[in-house]
Amino acid sequence: MDGFIKTLPKIELHLHIEGTLEPELMFALAKRNNLDLPYETVGQVRAAYDFDDLQSFLDLYYQGAQVLLNEQDFYDLTWAYLKRCKEEHVIHTEIFFDPQTHTARGVSFDVVINGITRALEDGREQLNISSHTIMCFLRHLTEEEAIETLQQALPYKDKIIGVGLDSSEQGHPPEKFKRVFEQAKELGFLTVAHAGEEGPASNIWDGLDMLHISRVDHGVRCVEDESLVQHLAEKQIPLTVCPLSNVKLKVFDHMRDHNIVELLRKGLCVTVNSDDPAYFGGYMGDNFLAVAHALNPSKRELAKFTENAIEASFLTLEEKTVYKEVLQHYIDKQLKPIL
Repeated sequence: MDGFIKTLPKIELHLHIEGTLEPELMFALAKRNNLDLPYETVGQVRAAYDFDDLQSFLDLYYQGAQVLLNEQDFYDLTWAYLKRCKEEHVIHTEIFFDPQTHTARGVSFDVVINGITRALEDGREQLNISSHTIMCFLRHLTEEEAIETLQQALPYKDKIIGVGLDSSEQGHPPEKFKRVFEQAKELGFLTVAHAGEEGPASNIWDGLDMLHISRVDHGVRCVEDESLVQHLAEKQIPLTVCPLSNVKLKVFDHMRDHNIVELLRKGLCVTVNSDDPAYFGGYMGDNFLAVAHALNPSKRELAKFTENAIEASFLTLEEKTVYKEVLQHYIDKQLKPIL
């Protein structure tokens, strides 16, 4: 099973690029930019990654982002993630970035997007990893600030396929961002949003009805509403689930309690993702392994996560067909009957 997972083609749809900042790179960038960190060693940073909830993680997440100042910093951050993708057989990734985290510190929008996209272009050419970029609004800030960020993104629209909504779910319901999502859709952006992680199932309904999102990031609390589960299954609305993140942030006490395989068996379009892997203890391979070891899915079910991710992705129909063929070739090779 571990060998099957290691080389299984994978598609990642829920990844915050700022959440891939490993402590070693954090220290390297702090040194390059002449910044002081509140930690003296890599070990101290890792010891701080014991979170009580989403907010305790976000506090450290935003602190870590302080070391990202120049275009090369964003390039190095993204390139390090792409190299990990290559090792873990991630063949396509759709990454989130949080411009407000950086523009609030005086880092210009173009520095952020140009560093990220330059690395993604190199990833396509050198590593054969395709990618898209999704700009997220921080929901603990105002909708007016989100609208301002949307306007800042317009000169770079060719580099950004969609908009999303992340940060603190509690107290910041989807309806708060109804206007900016309407504007984004009118401008041609695709739309996604975090919902049903710490917030209730009603946030998922509101994300679908008010923001008209095409997929739900997290969504594991959909099980609180059976009619919602049925709706998600019937409409094949994707859930980009992040197993290790959910356990690390106490959404589930243990991986054995996670509902991702249950949702898969109910016919929902669930996918496996790593969220903020530097902070949550694992990239794509680790998430697949954690699910496999705790919840005992079959190899075909594990492959179904990739199939779902292909369908849920923002790839073209032609690209999806190619990736489905890659996956099917792998399945046929790995699961062919022994004569």
